[in-house]
Amino acid sequence: MNIRRFVPDDFEHILSIEQTIFSDHNPLVYINFYELNMNGFLVAEENGVIAGFVVGYQLNENEGRIFSLAVKDEYKNRGIGTRLIHAILKIFYENSLQYASLEVRVSNVRAQKLYKRVGFLSCWVEKKYYFDGEDGVIMKMRTSPQCLLYALDNSLQKQVLPIRNGPAFKNPNSI
Repeated sequence: MNIRRFVPDDFEHILSIEQTIFSDHNPLVYINFYELNMNGFLVAEENGVIAGFVVGYQLNENEGRIFSLAVKDEYKNRGIGTRLIHAILKIFYENSLQYASLEVRVSNVRAQKLYKRVGFLSCWVEKKYYFDGEDGVIMKMRTSPQCLLYALDNSLQKQVLPIRNGPAFKNPNSI
């Protein structure tokens, strides 16, 4: 399995995954993420198939936000979601972002367990957060050098670039 940057040819595959898993996202938002924040848009590819993706961005000077994480049903329980999370956390950490945050549906217990396993803590519940009125759990964690230990995919390491207005790396090969 390879984690790499999203490229425009992946768009159709991302839309397919997105429409299968999420009911309330606007697929065109992914085009905007790519255009404005291409370094925080990663895909997991296995044997030429896009199995999942993660989209993250710099929320403020100290925090990265995971906007979306999805893995195709037939690829679940293979550690792909965990690897995608670690990859985006690595990007956050390398861009000097001290915290990572996300939101997840109250009913999505499986995702909450994954996020807790990675190190996120449930902070509060936003009432009627989602379009359909469901509450959202806001989860946060502090990024740390541990993020680097878990994101050791060599193909991604050579590609990591600063996100949005983050600091430039002095030596991209040292990642």
